[in-house]
Amino acid sequence: MENLQIQAFLSNLLQGWDHPAIRIAVILAISFLVALIIKFVVIRIAVFLTKNTKTSIDDELIDAIKKPIFWSVLIVGASYAFQEIEFGPQTSYIVFGVLKSVVVLMWGMVGMRLGTLILRVLSDIQDRVTFIQSQTLPLFEITLKLLVFSGIIYFTFISWDIDVTAWLASAGIVGIAVGFAAKDTLANLFAGIFILTDAPYKLGDYIVLSKGERGMVTQIGIRSTRILTRDNIEITIPNAGIGNSMIMNETSGPSPRRRLRINIGVAYGCDVDQVSEVLLGCVDGIGDIDTSQKTTVRLKSFGDSALNFQLRVYVNEPEFKGRVTDKVNRRIYKALNAANIEIPYPQQDLHIKEMPARG
Repeated sequence: MENLQIQAFLSNLLQGWDHPAIRIAVILAISFLVALIIKFVVIRIAVFLTKNTKTSIDDELIDAIKKPIFWSVLIVGASYAFQEIEFGPQTSYIVFGVLKSVVVLMWGMVGMRLGTLILRVLSDIQDRVTFIQSQTLPLFEITLKLLVFSGIIYFTFISWDIDVTAWLASAGIVGIAVGFAAKDTLANLFAGIFILTDAPYKLGDYIVLSKGERGMVTQIGIRSTRILTRDNIEITIPNAGIGNSMIMNETSGPSPRRRLRINIGVAYGCDVDQVSEVLLGCVDGIGDIDTSQKTTVRLKSFGDSALNFQLRVYVNEPEFKGRVTDKVNRRIYKALNAANIEIPYPQQDLHIKEMPARG
């Protein structure tokens, strides 16, 4: 009797499975069950394993993918369920195209979030990853968005069975035309990218270009760099010009201090030791001078009409060079006069060997 009941139940079950509505309901139920298992079992196990880590990166990673995984399983199950419905070709094309597009868009947003997370982590370890810093981070974020957006468009076209070969060829032709039309702009753009990546200078640095421009960097853009001169004039320089010139960064290095060389000529016959002593005393009490570094005097050369000395002193910041030079030169002139040390000027002696005959 029991065997007959079991056989009758199985027979009714098989007959019910032949009904499309039953199959759709079962597939959707199984998909929902699998999605719940992944969400509440697998994800929670991963959260448990990573909760004791020192960083929150893994937690953010899990939080970014748990909902997309749940909905992706449901959408895959729905696509299998819809196959049991006898749609027309046009309806099937639209339904499955929409489902695939939703999955592409959803995982594109996940890629955007994960990429931003990775860039943030890399920017926090600047001692090991030097090309991603605070000033280059916006550039990488823009590049990431362009790549993700392009990927979303590409895979969306594939989801709708659209051949992208012709589109890519057209984009290539348009890109070549735009490149020729805007070659100067593109040159500045790529130079700006290289400047941001290589970082030969940063905001606040004092730089000197090979053409003579000198000032503090106030803005680093994709197209141009702006520097503020000592005359309080802001100069905008295209990045292509900077990329092709030699850059002297007066602020970079172990410290911002800068050595200042002041040349002085004194007359022959002066006591060189006395000259050195007088010159060294001319830097005492000047506040912008770095007293941690030794001030030195060198007898550089024997000139045509003077002994050429050089006073070497360090200033705390590059922008102090002009005013320190002025203060030191004033003191040198007064000190040499007070010590009766002659500052010669160029002169020539004319010797006449023979007076011309008077006619």
